[in-house]
Amino acid sequence: MRMLDLYPAGTRLELGSVTFTAEDIIRFAEQFDPQPFHIDAEAAKHYVFGALCASGWHTCANWMKCFIGVIGREIARLKAEGIAPPKLGPSPGFSELQWLKPVYAGDTITFFMTPIDSHSVQGRNRYILNSAVSEGINQHGEPVLRFKSNLIEFFPDEETAA
Repeated sequence: MRMLDLYPAGTRLELGSVTFTAEDIIRFAEQFDPQPFHIDAEAAKHYVFGALCASGWHTCANWMKCFIGVIGREIARLKAEGIAPPKLGPSPGFSELQWLKPVYAGDTITFFMTPIDSHSVQGRNRYILNSAVSEGINQHGEPVLRFKSNLIEFFPDEETAA
């Protein structure tokens, strides 16, 4: 089974929701993006965002966590039904990353992925490259994150090191 057999192009797949707490925002930012508007609620009031907000990388990391959860559950379901799941590999990258609105403490973001294309790639190893629009929408229906993601899929008959 291929990825586009599961999720045809244009199918908007809901990956899950995450509520961003002040504690989580600060914890992530202290390690990975220690800008004042991510780590200090008082200092954040004096920046363009006006309040403590999540790092865009924190938002992206939560998209990935939700994506991995959905794909993991789907692979387990297919195996339990005796269906060979897609053989997914790593991502060769993403493009057109946009952080469209700040994600504030208390915001709940729902993440989505919409497959848009799939094609074979010839090279040292033959594989399928799946492309999708990935996004996050806040509790008010406003987009906060959007990017084009890519995911390698190995042909069922190909051996992988994974």
